[in-house]
Amino acid sequence: MSRPPPSPSLPSGPLYAGYFADPFVLLDGDTYYAYGTGLNGETGTRAFEVLSSPNLVDWTSHGGVLEPLQPERLDYWAPEVARNGDTFYLYYSVGHGDQGHHLRVATAAHPLGPFVDQGLNLTPDEPFAIDPHPFRAPDGTWWMFFARDDLGGERPGTVLAVAPLHDMTRLGESQTILRASSEWQRYQAGRSMYGEVYDWHTLEGAFVLFRNGQFHLLYSGGAWTNETYGVGHAVADHPLGPWTEPLEGANVLRTAGTLIGPGHASATTLEGQDVLIFHAWDAQHTRRQLHAAVLTWEEGRPWALKP
Repeated sequence: MSRPPPSPSLPSGPLYAGYFADPFVLLDGDTYYAYGTGLNGETGTRAFEVLSSPNLVDWTSHGGVLEPLQPERLDYWAPEVARNGDTFYLYYSVGHGDQGHHLRVATAAHPLGPFVDQGLNLTPDEPFAIDPHPFRAPDGTWWMFFARDDLGGERPGTVLAVAPLHDMTRLGESQTILRASSEWQRYQAGRSMYGEVYDWHTLEGAFVLFRNGQFHLLYSGGAWTNETYGVGHAVADHPLGPWTEPLEGANVLRTAGTLIGPGHASATTLEGQDVLIFHAWDAQHTRRQLHAAVLTWEEGRPWALKP
C-alpha cells in the first residue's frame, strides 16, 4: 500500500534552535504552548522554558514557567500540562541527576504561568519516578502514566506504570503496564543500580492517544544518549491494559538520515491531522531540539514521517 504524502507541511529540521528536550505541546484556544526540559531554575530564574506558536512552525520563547523549589540546583525533567476547568496543572519530576526523582504538580491560571508547586510529592513510595503524562479518558476519568524503576522481571530497569489521577493532585494505586521485552530497549549493560549490577533496560516518555475505540501508547526505549533510541507503540482497550505491542521495535520513529536519536514524543493536532512532537540530537550531538512530524495511521498503527 502506498503511503499518502504528509499534510500539513512541517519543517524537516528543528522547530527551535535552542536546547529543548522532552517536549510537550498543549493546544489551548488557537495557540500552541511547548514545554521542555532545559532550564533548571537557577540564579533566580524559573524552570522549564515555554514557547508559544500559532502554527507549530513559528515559535516565541517566554522563558521559564515554574517557580523553583529552592535556590540550589535541582534537575527538573519532562514537564506536561493538563487543563481542567480554569486551572492548568503542570506535572514534572525533580531530583539530582538520575537519582531520587519524584513526580510533583504545580498550578497556574494561564499556560504561560507562572506555575507554583503545590507542595505535594505524588510518588513518595517510588525510588525513582519520571516522565508524568496526565491523560483524560473518553469517560472523563483522569490517569497518570509515568516511568519508574522496577528490578523484577527478566529485564530489570525502568518500566511504564499507570495510576488513577484523583482531583488532579493525588495518585491512586499504580501498576506496571509495560516492561522491556527486547534488546533494542537496553539502556546499558553492567549498570550499577541500587547496590547491584544489572543489564539495564529502559522504557520512558509515555504518551497516550485514544483512536478508533482503542488506547494507543507511544513510548521511548533504550538509551536516550545514542542512535538506537526510538519510539515504540502498544495498544489496549483500557488504560490499565493489558497492553500489547502489535509490532516489535521502534516502529513509530527512529534514527534516519539527519534525524538522530529521536524520542520522548507527545502529540497534538494541526488542521485536523495528528502531529508527533519529539526531540532529536543536533549534528554535533550537543543538544536535543524540538521537532515535529505528521503522525499517520495505517491498519490501526501509527508511524511518523519526516517531510
